[in-house]
Amino acid sequence: MHRSSAGLIAAFIATIVLSALMILKGKLGLLPDMNVIHMLASHMGGNPIMGWVAHFTIGTVFYGLIYVLLFSDQHWGNHVLRAMLLATLGWLVMMLAIMPLMGAGLFGLGLPSGIKIPIATLVLHLIFGAVLGTIYGTLTRRQVN
Repeated sequence: MHRSSAGLIAAFIATIVLSALMILKGKLGLLPDMNVIHMLASHMGGNPIMGWVAHFTIGTVFYGLIYVLLFSDQHWGNHVLRAMLLATLGWLVMMLAIMPLMGAGLFGLGLPSGIKIPIATLVLHLIFGAVLGTIYGTLTRRQVN
């Protein structure tokens, strides 16, 4: 399998896992003020479908291709560690740029849930990275063997 295809597939699966956790978080009533789909949708005409499209595009295309281009051929750590680093960098961008642009303040601290927002989103990003790295490693390892 080509590395780009493996990156896109791995990132798509990681995005599905992340999405399931986000839906579960919502169903459990945890951090109701932190709804990324709603935040994205509100800046794209208010349609939740557009929020989901943006979420899957960022998760699949951006992370999948960036991982392949910048992290997959590195010779330190393994794919899981490197993908978790990429996810952490993405989390920092979200906390330092995206959250303020969406009116939530730095690290989302302007939302009622306060410090829980950056902690929960970091955990979700790390899970995303672990899934991305695991799947990518599995797909590319099969190619070599």
